[in-house]
Amino acid sequence: MTRKLEGQVALVSGSGRGIGREIALKLASEGARLVINDLDQAPAEQTVADIKASGGQAVACIGSVTDTDFGDRFVKTALDAFGGIDIIVNNAGYTWDNVLQKMSDEQWDAMLAVHLTAPFRILRAASGFIRDAAKKEAEAGISKHRKVVNISSTSGVYGNAGQANYAAAKAGINGLTKAMAKEWGRYKVNVNSVAFGLIMTRLTQPLTAGDASVEIQGRTIAVGVQPDRLKAAESTIPLGRGGTPEEAAGAVYMFCIPESNYVSGQVLVCGGGRP
Repeated sequence: MTRKLEGQVALVSGSGRGIGREIALKLASEGARLVINDLDQAPAEQTVADIKASGGQAVACIGSVTDTDFGDRFVKTALDAFGGIDIIVNNAGYTWDNVLQKMSDEQWDAMLAVHLTAPFRILRAASGFIRDAAKKEAEAGISKHRKVVNISSTSGVYGNAGQANYAAAKAGINGLTKAMAKEWGRYKVNVNSVAFGLIMTRLTQPLTAGDASVEIQGRTIAVGVQPDRLKAAESTIPLGRGGTPEEAAGAVYMFCIPESNYVSGQVLVCGGGRP
């Protein structure tokens, strides 16, 4: 049986861990060749190794998506390794919460940099290849769709207290999605967003003893959720629980397959029915 993404080339930022890793594994299981990215070398190389162990193809592009040259490096890695680009998933990100009156400029700028500016730069870096490839395909009478999936959040759709920076950035990525769907439609590129609700990852783990944190570019960022707050959040979800990374990956996958070739400029909420 032919796999739905056989031979396609997919770039997934932030794919060494969590949701990004599951997105990469899902696309690889359907035949895509992957460019894996993470801040840290070890998780990126582990995802590459796992894909290869399952018979797939993958390479790593290590580094921060907020580096000014990252978009160019990411695209070059794909072209050098596989000779093309078919799918781009802008997934990398994290949260750095605070109420507005206590939020620093650094916190505000960091969220816009990783969730909005970085995807913009990646898409800009890919634009030359996409334009030229679409032109050649049209001249040859070939109809080929490419896919961009930007990762948003229910915070960017509905807002969330304590996340003015994150909500603004995730609302911004939805705006970028809709603009690019109009700009790139002539190239047969479908551009959509998936807005995640509560997905159970290391960023939303219950705090059971002390404070949890992650190190991101020299910053120590607190992560995790107090168990009572997590329980309260889950009680508002019609399906009764937070989602798994695998389920989150499934929502992204739907926008990557041929069945979504006439869907573009949309924001899909993956939140278990919670508004």
